Amino acid sequence: MNSWIADGVWPTMLTPFTEDNKIDYPALEQLIEWYIARGVDGLFAVCQSSEMFFLSLEERVQLARFVNERVAGRIPVIASGHVSDNMEDQIEEIRQIADTGIAAFVLVTNRLAAASEPDEVWKANAVRLLEEVPDVKFGLYECPHPYKRLVSPELLKWCADTGRFLFLKDTCCDIGQIRAKLEAVRGSDLKLYNANSATLLASLQLGAAGFSGVMANFHPELYVWLTKHWQEQPEKAEQLQHFLGTASFAELQYYPVNAKYYLQLEGIPVTTVCRSKDAAQFTRNRQLEVEQLRKLTKLYAKYLSLQPVIS
Repeated sequence: MNSWIADGVWPTMLTPFTEDNKIDYPALEQLIEWYIARGVDGLFAVCQSSEMFFLSLEERVQLARFVNERVAGRIPVIASGHVSDNMEDQIEEIRQIADTGIAAFVLVTNRLAAASEPDEVWKANAVRLLEEVPDVKFGLYECPHPYKRLVSPELLKWCADTGRFLFLKDTCCDIGQIRAKLEAVRGSDLKLYNANSATLLASLQLGAAGFSGVMANFHPELYVWLTKHWQEQPEKAEQLQHFLGTASFAELQYYPVNAKYYLQLEGIPVTTVCRSKDAAQFTRNRQLEVEQLRKLTKLYAKYLSLQPVIS
C-alpha cells in the first residue's frame, strides 16, 4: 500500500450510474480525468458522496480498484466503504478494499461506537482493527450518516500517536474545534482536511492541510487555487472565500443529483441517476440554480486566470 497523502484538495467522489442503475465505469473514467485536469491533489473514493451505503461490498471493492488503477499513481487515492455494523464485517471490508492498493482506508467515525457509547469503546474497537489489519494505513471521516460522531482533540491525538492515521475529513464546521484538533496533531503525520467551505480559509490559516468536501464536485479548480495561493494573494483569497462559502448552499439543494447535473454541463457523460435520491424530483428550478452556479464559477475562474485550463 502506497501511503502518500498530499496537501490540497481531495474531492469526495461521485459514482456515476447507468439508466439501469449499474455503476457506469466509462463515465467514471472520464470523471477521474475531469478531477485531475482541474488540479486536485488526491481522490477520496467510496465515500458518502459515492453513495457507499447503497453499494454492495463487491461494488465498493471494484470501485476502489477501478479508481486506483485508472489514476495510475498520478495522485494518491484513498477510499472508505466502511458501512458495516459488526466488527467482523468491518474487518472484512477493510481487508478487501485496502487490498486494491489505495493509500489509506478511511474509517467512518460513527462505525466504531454507538451514539450513546463513550470514546473508550471507540478506542477499544479501533485497537482491534489496527491489530487485525497491521499493514493498513487509515484515515478518519466524520460522516453525518447514520449519525455524526466528531473526534475529540484528545482522541485524535491518540490516533496520531499510533502512527497509523494519515487523514481526517473534518466535518465539525467550527473553527474553534478545528484549531484544537490541529494543535492536537501538530508534528504528527495525521493531516486535517476541512469539509466545510465557509471555514476553509480560516482553517488553512491555522494549518489545515486542505479541503475534502462535496463542493469539489462542482468547482474543484477554485478550491485548488485557494489552497495553493491564499498566502501570496490574500485579497483575492478573501474574495474567493466569500463566493465559496455562499456557493456551498448547493450542497443542501438535492445533492448528489445536482452535482451530476453540473457534470453534465461540463460535458461528462453521467446520468443523474442516484441510489440515494430520486432524480425525478430534480426540478427545473433546481437545474437553473446549478446552471447559474456554473456561470459564476466561470467568472471566478476568469478572475483567477484559470480559463486556459477550464473550458
